[in-house]
Amino acid sequence: MSKIVVGLSGGVDSSVAAATLHHQGHEVIGLTLWLMKGKGQCCSEGMVDAARLCEELNVPHHIVDSRDTFQSDIIDYLVEGYQAGVTPLPCSQCNRSVKFGPMLAYARDKLGADAIATGHYARIRYNGETRRHELLRAVDHNKDQSYFLYDLPQEMLGSLHFPLGEQTKAATRQMAAQFGLHTAAKPESQDLCLIEHHGSMGQFLEKYLAPKPGDIVDTQGHILGRHSGVHNYTIGQRKGLGVAAAHPLYVVALDVGRNQVIVGDRASVHYPECTVHRVNWVSIVPPTQPMTVTVQIRYRSQPVPATIWPLPQNNESTPSRVKVVFDEPPFGVTPGQAAVWYDGERVLGGGVIEPLPVQAQVAAAIAQTQVPN
Repeated sequence: MSKIVVGLSGGVDSSVAAATLHHQGHEVIGLTLWLMKGKGQCCSEGMVDAARLCEELNVPHHIVDSRDTFQSDIIDYLVEGYQAGVTPLPCSQCNRSVKFGPMLAYARDKLGADAIATGHYARIRYNGETRRHELLRAVDHNKDQSYFLYDLPQEMLGSLHFPLGEQTKAATRQMAAQFGLHTAAKPESQDLCLIEHHGSMGQFLEKYLAPKPGDIVDTQGHILGRHSGVHNYTIGQRKGLGVAAAHPLYVVALDVGRNQVIVGDRASVHYPECTVHRVNWVSIVPPTQPMTVTVQIRYRSQPVPATIWPLPQNNESTPSRVKVVFDEPPFGVTPGQAAVWYDGERVLGGGVIEPLPVQAQVAAAIAQTQVPN
């Protein structure tokens, strides 16, 4: 058996992950990252629950102050993204730069452990033929979190355990009760800790970005209403526009330069392709030829068939950008969010959706409305 450092948030998932490994005979050490002050999954309440769990298991518990890293790598990243008119996805960046990377370094340097574990719902297997660690969807597709983990490099995957990947959330609750853990009936947390901490993304942004009123316009440039700030909107948004129209309107593009929110009908928010940058190749070596895959563009969206075209950048042999061409244009391809491509259960790679110039976005939206049904 080995020494494994388990990341503990104070929730039922990480609690059962730790209890499972402990029950299997591993030397378990609990580790909690202090990310924010106040109420929330990642804050004081979570640290207290994590410490109590370690008492129940009779294992050590360490707390690492990661607030500065979280501020610079996540909060500043989010604010800058919303200011630029994109909708950033903080979770994948947080997993790589704030959580898994620092956890593994602390485990090795401070605790003499070469493995870490978390309560994420995903699976890892080693492919002897390719000599790569492969990231797979969890057995419970309703809880699968592989979308958020696409950015983990091979070195991390080789030192990482996901004890819950082969089971359902219901089984996790049952195991928590069987282990007698105090977190067995703890309510489910929000997918995004900042929302749980602040109440909503809007309330979070209010702390950092002042209102900046501007016009809501249609794709022809006609003024339909007013908005309180481009940062309060995202591509595909329908609710909260405050504009009366004969048919439902959706956000098509965000023009930061003109401080405009551009809206159109639902058909105008289906984009046939996108470009993805900051690509990480997970389960395979970087390809040089187009590949037929399924692509997921949001955490809760269904993967859709597409072809990915590697785009080498700066004369590099490794493609750090990819063009994604969808078989059928999906709804709401959103700059700043992750596009993650799969081969069945296997995560091949992923990256961040690049913003198009506003003019190109509007032109594409108009073109989509003219496509016959």
